[in-house]
Amino acid sequence: MAMLKKIGRLFIIKTRLEAWLVIYAIALGAVERGRHYLDTYPGFGGWLLAVACTGVVFLAGGKLLDSVRAPEPALAVAGAYRVPVRRRSVTGRNRPTRLPNRRGSMSRTSHRRD
Repeated sequence: MAMLKKIGRLFIIKTRLEAWLVIYAIALGAVERGRHYLDTYPGFGGWLLAVACTGVVFLAGGKLLDSVRAPEPALAVAGAYRVPVRRRSVTGRNRPTRLPNRRGSMSRTSHRRD
């Protein structure tokens, strides 16, 4: 059982370099499959399948690169600088605030000139 675990660890992608190598291998296979589709299905259908094969490389490559941890910057590890936290206002998002209640001598109708 221990030997199977050691062999299983060989198939785990740990670094970005390994991810780029796997993406390259996937791309080679996709291009070869696309050429096969162009030979088998001449015309628009073959081109459509070939483009679909190569488009999958972008999706798989993005997932592979996202799944591998990027090295943290040295500044973040040292903790020498901390970004200040921006606080929200009391009212929340972009809600308008209430206008003060204008009654009596403060009302707009009493300031009219006739």
